[in-house]
Amino acid sequence: MSSLQSFFDKIKTKRVAVIGAGISNTPLIDILLITGIDVQIRDKRTVDELGKAAEDFSKAGAKLQLGDDYLENLTEDIIFRTPGLMPTDPALKEAVRQGSVLTSEMEVFFEVCPCKIIAVTGSDGKTTTTSIIAEMLKNDGKTVHIGGNIGNPLLCMADDMSPNDYAVIELSSFQLITMQKSPDIAVVTNLSPNHLDVHTDMEEYIKAKSNIFIHQKQTDRAVFNLDNVITRDYAKYAPADEVLYFSRLVKVENGVYLHNGRIYEFNDGTETEVMQASDIILPGAHNIENYLAAIAAVTGIVSYSAIQKTAKTFTGVKHRIEFVRELHRVRYYNDSIASSPSRAIAGLKAFSTINENGSLDEKRRIVLIAGGKDKGISFDEFGDEVAQRVKTVVLTGLTAGIIREAIEKSKYYNKTGNRDVPEILQSNDFEEAVKIASKAAEDGDIVLLSPACTSFDKFKNFEERGNVFKDIVKRLV
Repeated sequence: MSSLQSFFDKIKTKRVAVIGAGISNTPLIDILLITGIDVQIRDKRTVDELGKAAEDFSKAGAKLQLGDDYLENLTEDIIFRTPGLMPTDPALKEAVRQGSVLTSEMEVFFEVCPCKIIAVTGSDGKTTTTSIIAEMLKNDGKTVHIGGNIGNPLLCMADDMSPNDYAVIELSSFQLITMQKSPDIAVVTNLSPNHLDVHTDMEEYIKAKSNIFIHQKQTDRAVFNLDNVITRDYAKYAPADEVLYFSRLVKVENGVYLHNGRIYEFNDGTETEVMQASDIILPGAHNIENYLAAIAAVTGIVSYSAIQKTAKTFTGVKHRIEFVRELHRVRYYNDSIASSPSRAIAGLKAFSTINENGSLDEKRRIVLIAGGKDKGISFDEFGDEVAQRVKTVVLTGLTAGIIREAIEKSKYYNKTGNRDVPEILQSNDFEEAVKIASKAAEDGDIVLLSPACTSFDKFKNFEERGNVFKDIVKRLV
């Protein structure tokens, strides 16, 4: 009997509540019902909002408690918590006090997984780092299962995994806060204030993140960012004997680092060049950091050739500064996930560095496509960054006028004297905006979709917006 089958066998006489009937929990609900377990689905959405899913769950034998009172009378023996619901919720705390066992799909997966687990967390970069690690393993011929905060729910796939496989998982603080097990290899990319509207305070956030390594065995591996004060401090609490650092700024005595444009690994007193940083086709210093973290995670597991192949071929996570195409020596990137000014600013910084004299370091110049639906966030800082970093901006959507105003009132607009004034163009039609950007781009330029706004004025989500952009770009001649 497999570990997963054994788990379901142990709980088959228990009453189980699954909180949240979204994408991540649906496979869990299905397999619980197939196994014959008494399942109560609790979701804040109404029957109408759940639609056909509610009907399908009911036909399969699930009980439904929906709407505003979805957490009332929470007395089931086992409660699967959705990551979006914190364990400090009064209803959950009362249920635990009365004897309910609080768990999650990911916690059970850690119990039953038959293969090695590599998990990544951090305030920034965790999705890309997780994806890079998975690609490196695949390029070395390994069988990889990617999940957690990215990819598919993994619990229901556990029986299809073998001991020689690798599960590569992205974990959020919401998932980690109740974790009592840590992965074989834990990676923390960085930590900075985040989700403090949900966490009680920064201390709780830091403690939640530490669960990725705090339960490790001595034989496990922990990877920390030496350039980040909080993650550097984590090392003294790590139970694993193998603690590796990565750094973009300094040489490290045990781990991976950048020096003079090359990436090195230092192990047992020996320095080995892994590759040139220029091999990485993903733009930006932050992606060099992501590669440093990923290399530290897989060192000794995959070959340098697999690492190098990944750097030269991996175009990025969909919609996150995703390389689409090069046409007439112009490179096109899809950063549709940048649905806020701060996220779009990060995209601009990935392609350009401002010198002390206000000029651009990079030879390539950005033709930016921006605009969409307003989130009520100021565009003033975004306007400053566009005025400094962008050659031409093509505005579209409901916020076109607001963004134009923010750019034109920037102190950098038409005042630097050592670079061209950003040209501002505009089209309400999205496809036309892309074509205008293409015509404005010259040899060596970057065309970047980084909207700084939500997509809901024209698209159902940022994924659809990004896919439409890619389709348009691929049709350009």
